[in-house]
Amino acid sequence: MRSQQTSSEVFGPWSRLHPKPRPAPGQPLPRSPGPQAVRVRGPARPVGRTMGLPVARLWGPPGPPLTVALYLALTLHPARAPTPPHRDYCVLGAGPAGLQMAYFLHRAGRDYTVFERAPGPGSFFTRYPRHRRLISINKRYTGRANAEFNLRHDWNSLLSHDPRLLFRHYSPAYFPDASDMVRYLGDFASRLGLHVLYNTTIAHVTLNKDRQAWNGHYFILTDHKGQAYQCSVLLVATGLSVPNLVDFPGSEYAEGYESVSIDPKDFVGQNVLILGRGNSAFETAENILGVTNFIHMLSRSRVRLSWATHYVGDLRAINNGLLDTYQLKSLDGLLESDLTDLAIVKDHEGKFHITLKFYWEEGNQRADAITLPQDDSDNFAMRVAYDRVIRCLGWNFDFSIFNKSLKLSSVGEFSKKYPLVRGSYESKGSRGLFVLGTASHSVDYRKSAGGFIHGFRYTVRAVHRLLEHRHHGVAWPSTEHPITQLTSSILRRVNEASGLYQMFSVLADVVLVKENATAFEYLEEFPTQVLAQLETITGRQARHGLFAINMEYGRNFSGPDKDVFFYDRSVGHTEDAWQSNFLHPVIYYYRHLPTEQDVRFRPADWPLPRPTAIHHIVEDFLTDWTAPVGHILPLRRFLENCLDTDLRSFYAESCFLFALTRQKLPPFCQQGYLRTQGLVGTESLRQHRGESGALQDHAAADRHREDSGQWPGYHGPVGHPQAPGPLVQPLHSNKEEL
Repeated sequence: MRSQQTSSEVFGPWSRLHPKPRPAPGQPLPRSPGPQAVRVRGPARPVGRTMGLPVARLWGPPGPPLTVALYLALTLHPARAPTPPHRDYCVLGAGPAGLQMAYFLHRAGRDYTVFERAPGPGSFFTRYPRHRRLISINKRYTGRANAEFNLRHDWNSLLSHDPRLLFRHYSPAYFPDASDMVRYLGDFASRLGLHVLYNTTIAHVTLNKDRQAWNGHYFILTDHKGQAYQCSVLLVATGLSVPNLVDFPGSEYAEGYESVSIDPKDFVGQNVLILGRGNSAFETAENILGVTNFIHMLSRSRVRLSWATHYVGDLRAINNGLLDTYQLKSLDGLLESDLTDLAIVKDHEGKFHITLKFYWEEGNQRADAITLPQDDSDNFAMRVAYDRVIRCLGWNFDFSIFNKSLKLSSVGEFSKKYPLVRGSYESKGSRGLFVLGTASHSVDYRKSAGGFIHGFRYTVRAVHRLLEHRHHGVAWPSTEHPITQLTSSILRRVNEASGLYQMFSVLADVVLVKENATAFEYLEEFPTQVLAQLETITGRQARHGLFAINMEYGRNFSGPDKDVFFYDRSVGHTEDAWQSNFLHPVIYYYRHLPTEQDVRFRPADWPLPRPTAIHHIVEDFLTDWTAPVGHILPLRRFLENCLDTDLRSFYAESCFLFALTRQKLPPFCQQGYLRTQGLVGTESLRQHRGESGALQDHAAADRHREDSGQWPGYHGPVGHPQAPGPLVQPLHSNKEEL
């Protein structure tokens, strides 16, 4: 574990007295020099002559005019307060999202500090989940050696260059213990040397307007000791930490998930009511299921199963034992009602009764005068008294430390749960403030994995790439290839990429076509909701069309009311690929970059605007899209139709024929044959050359090849490609190589 750092260790001993000069927007901040102290050696020289020149007195009592001037300067213009220590980037929270951003900033050599209130990273996992078992899978074996592919099934590791920092080295369990996560995050921070200021609770965050700042203002953070810090960019990774409370009569009788006992012995022989229907509610029920008389679970909505919704935040199978006991009639049960319509009444024996709110209001709020529903209906489902009521209603974002000038809160659907952010994860109210990790889940709530480690490790990387271009002029990473490699580049990503796979419908790869469709530029994992701003965010140009490669489930396959196990649920024919239900690649083609209006008014449930053309690669049971006929051929033909070009590879003979019979050659021939860069040799081509007389005979070619050391040890089948190299040509041959 990394030792605790003090403010002077992180910000330097002179940071308070000597703030750094402010740079122009978009320029990195230079390091401040040390203090320039003036030192006087010995007493002042008397008036006299030195080197033959008169010397004035250096020190002396000020005259009356100077005294008055000093007095007025000190009284009318008091000394300005010192500027607080400055950092280009401040990260709030040393949880998984905060550490992931710190890693990217650290690797880029940026000026940053992470503020953490606890003595170590990952403080949330020191207490939660209460019963210590994580629901993020730790799949250690996939049968593949590809590290990127394996991250598709590793839901706990953060991204780094160090292979030791993979979670599979920390736990053998498929559903690991939360303490293993705490240990992992501690090693992640210490081994990578991340700059974390522990035991520092940020109590207040506000804005300080300044035209010289990157975003027109600085963020001023004040800790619990009153120490202030100044930041150009604020990255909030504090997660959701405030228990969600529903105010209704008697809600004060409910024990919170955050404080209720986790010892099953405390519930022996009791009737228990659990408010809520998420994983925390079922986790709590699973822990006491074997010792209670019965457990009733009450929520306003029906249970949402993750295998039906394809959302990992819904109820997972590892916690759903109560569903068995309910459906198999073993006393436990699930009920639906809005909590704000109910009231909890405590009788003189300390038992709790459920009644309706209007009964409670009519009874003048006296327990002995309140009518119970069973008084009117003797088969009321909740007519039994309960010994314990447990609240498991989830978590909200802590808005309390943020000044209203930041405009983080909203009045919409997520007004209490999540801060208000754009599709780029930047606050809608304050430029330069980004929300990371679980707290940014409003962008893809109940749609993708952005609220969980295996999802937000990629959205954090996307935010970092945005910041690199905005403030440091570093364009979004990309690779450029000849157009003939377009099909293979897309296939490689859809078969390996973890970011596309986990953040389906939220992050997409983007292919920027070059002029005349001779080459393309490949950008990975760009946020789909800000596609219209691609050129501004990435620093890349989209002037000649683009493709967006996305992963999607079927339009009508996900939902709490869907039967995902219906007969014929799988699609196997390429002509029906658009009806694929399971996660599969979808390629969108745009002749022009979509506008903001296109993105805003896209069809309902579409992750991207309506394209010029669209192609679904048919779903595959093994998620292995490499079938030549079922996957590759339809994709290549779609790309060819969009680009009006031929993406096939050809032998030199075919290119020679095309050169004689066509006005426009396929790109492969233009980039290869016409530049004397032909295909690699094959046994069949060499045999054909010998038979045609280009060589004396095939045996002579073999002998020459063996003598020259070319294609050593060839024993492959006919037609198998060999290592690149020039075909052997005898000096007496009059025929040219095609």
